[in-house]
Amino acid sequence: MRKMFLVAGLTAAFMLLVVAASAEKTSFAGTWGLDKTKSQGLSQRMMGADKVTLTITQDDKTISLDTKVEGGQPAGGGGGGMGGGRPPAGPTTYNLDGHEVTSDVTFGQNTGKRTLKATMSGGTLELMNKTSFTGPDGTERVNATTQKLSLAGDGKTLTVLTHREGGQQPTPDSTAVYNKQ
Repeated sequence: MRKMFLVAGLTAAFMLLVVAASAEKTSFAGTWGLDKTKSQGLSQRMMGADKVTLTITQDDKTISLDTKVEGGQPAGGGGGGMGGGRPPAGPTTYNLDGHEVTSDVTFGQNTGKRTLKATMSGGTLELMNKTSFTGPDGTERVNATTQKLSLAGDGKTLTVLTHREGGQQPTPDSTAVYNKQ
């Protein structure tokens, strides 16, 4: 009887390791096209665009996201990234080891700090992008965006849940659905 419990316990532990290992190896890499009919809370810029493409490159150590918005009206306000206002200029790269990366950033005449962090949990990738800077009136301002990326079981649909704090976006939460191209 003890052997049976021991074998069952070892089998369960092995299965947990297999599941954890497979979740850690989720790849979001590819070129993704925004499906506006399935998305919610997108900025006017994203909704008015002719085409929105998200390109993700990923290796064992990093993941980079680059959003390209084509057509439509020019960007009107802050925000950024997938589902927000104006997309960032060029790709944003996160380390996949869970450590924060901080860099200096410039906004016109203001300078600040940007902190990026990525964490993987059960097949969902959470990306945190926080920018702090001192405004013209001398007060510290913080804009933070958290995005949760998840793939459908077939790997052909990417859902990005975005939550923003700070800034001037009219909608702090959005859901962007992308189809693999």
